[in-house]
Amino acid sequence: MQLFRMKKNGKDPEQLTFDGYNNWFPHVSPDQKWIVFISFPKDIDPSDHPFYKHCMLRIMPFKGGKPKVLAHIYGGQGSINVPSWSPDSKRIAFVTNTGSY
Repeated sequence: MQLFRMKKNGKDPEQLTFDGYNNWFPHVSPDQKWIVFISFPKDIDPSDHPFYKHCMLRIMPFKGGKPKVLAHIYGGQGSINVPSWSPDSKRIAFVTNTGSY
Protein backbone atom coordinates (compact mmCIF):
# COMPACT_ATOMS: atom_id res chain seq x y z
CA MET A 1 0.00 0.00 0.00
CA GLN A 2 1.65 3.23 -1.14
CA LEU A 3 0.49 6.84 -1.40
CA PHE A 4 -0.41 8.39 -4.75
CA ARG A 5 -1.47 11.87 -5.86
CA MET A 6 -3.57 12.66 -8.94
CA LYS A 7 -5.27 15.58 -10.62
CA LYS A 8 -8.78 16.58 -9.55
CA ASN A 9 -10.19 14.79 -12.59
CA GLY A 10 -8.55 11.52 -11.46
CA LYS A 11 -5.93 11.54 -14.20
CA ASP A 12 -2.13 11.40 -14.06
CA PRO A 13 -1.60 9.36 -10.86
CA GLU A 14 1.82 9.95 -9.32
CA GLN A 15 3.27 7.60 -6.71
CA LEU A 16 4.65 9.44 -3.65
CA THR A 17 5.94 6.66 -1.38
CA PHE A 18 8.20 3.81 -2.47
CA ASP A 19 9.05 1.90 0.69
CA GLY A 20 8.15 -1.42 2.27
CA TYR A 21 5.58 0.02 4.66
CA ASN A 22 1.80 0.00 4.24
CA ASN A 23 1.14 3.76 4.05
CA TRP A 24 -2.44 4.79 4.77
CA PHE A 25 -4.74 7.64 5.77
CA PRO A 26 -2.92 10.61 4.17
CA HIS A 27 -3.93 14.10 5.29
CA VAL A 28 -2.74 17.18 3.37
CA SER A 29 -1.93 20.27 5.43
CA PRO A 30 -4.14 23.35 4.89
CA ASP A 31 -1.20 25.23 3.34
CA GLN A 32 -0.67 22.25 0.98
CA LYS A 33 3.01 21.91 1.91
CA TRP A 34 2.86 18.62 3.85
CA ILE A 35 1.19 15.21 3.97
CA VAL A 36 0.93 13.34 7.26
CA PHE A 37 0.06 9.63 7.22
CA ILE A 38 0.20 6.34 9.10
CA SER A 39 2.79 3.69 8.15
CA PHE A 40 2.21 0.09 9.16
CA PRO A 41 4.86 -2.66 8.95
CA LYS A 42 4.88 -5.03 5.95
CA ASP A 43 3.20 -7.83 7.90
CA ILE A 44 -0.11 -5.92 8.10
CA ASP A 45 -2.56 -7.12 5.45
CA PRO A 46 -3.21 -4.19 3.06
CA SER A 47 -6.89 -5.18 2.85
CA ASP A 48 -7.29 -4.81 6.63
CA HIS A 49 -7.96 -1.56 8.51
CA PRO A 50 -6.22 -2.38 11.79
CA PHE A 51 -6.25 -0.50 15.06
CA TYR A 52 -4.09 -1.08 18.12
CA LYS A 53 -0.97 -1.92 16.14
CA HIS A 54 2.57 -0.60 16.38
CA CYS A 55 2.92 1.89 13.54
CA MET A 56 4.47 5.24 12.70
CA LEU A 57 3.06 8.69 12.13
CA ARG A 58 5.11 10.11 9.24
CA ILE A 59 5.25 13.36 7.30
CA MET A 60 6.53 14.22 3.84
CA PRO A 61 6.51 17.25 1.53
CA PHE A 62 3.32 17.56 -0.53
CA LYS A 63 5.33 17.57 -3.76
CA GLY A 64 7.10 14.35 -2.78
CA GLY A 65 10.31 13.46 -1.00
CA LYS A 66 11.59 11.24 1.76
CA PRO A 67 9.11 10.69 4.62
CA LYS A 68 10.22 11.57 8.15
CA VAL A 69 8.99 9.79 11.29
CA LEU A 70 7.10 12.10 13.65
CA ALA A 71 6.20 9.45 16.23
CA HIS A 72 6.08 5.72 16.85
CA ILE A 73 2.54 5.05 18.06
CA TYR A 74 0.27 2.23 19.07
CA GLY A 75 -2.79 2.97 17.00
CA GLY A 76 -3.87 2.84 13.39
CA GLN A 77 -7.49 2.99 12.25
CA GLY A 78 -8.88 6.01 14.07
CA SER A 79 -5.51 7.65 14.88
CA ILE A 80 -5.83 10.35 12.20
CA ASN A 81 -9.12 9.56 10.45
CA VAL A 82 -10.52 13.07 10.78
CA PRO A 83 -9.02 16.37 9.63
CA SER A 84 -6.00 16.44 11.89
CA TRP A 85 -4.12 19.62 10.95
CA SER A 86 -4.47 22.93 12.78
CA PRO A 87 -5.69 25.72 10.48
CA ASP A 88 -2.18 27.26 10.38
CA SER A 89 -0.55 23.90 9.39
CA LYS A 90 1.76 24.00 12.43
CA ARG A 91 0.20 21.23 14.55
CA ILE A 92 -1.25 17.77 14.07
CA ALA A 93 -3.78 16.05 16.32
CA PHE A 94 -3.72 12.26 16.57
CA VAL A 95 -4.77 9.47 18.87
CA THR A 96 -2.43 6.87 20.35
CA ASN A 97 -2.60 4.43 23.21
CA THR A 98 1.08 4.78 24.14
CA GLY A 99 0.87 8.05 26.05
CA SER A 100 0.66 11.68 25.02
CA TYR A 101 3.02 13.58 22.74
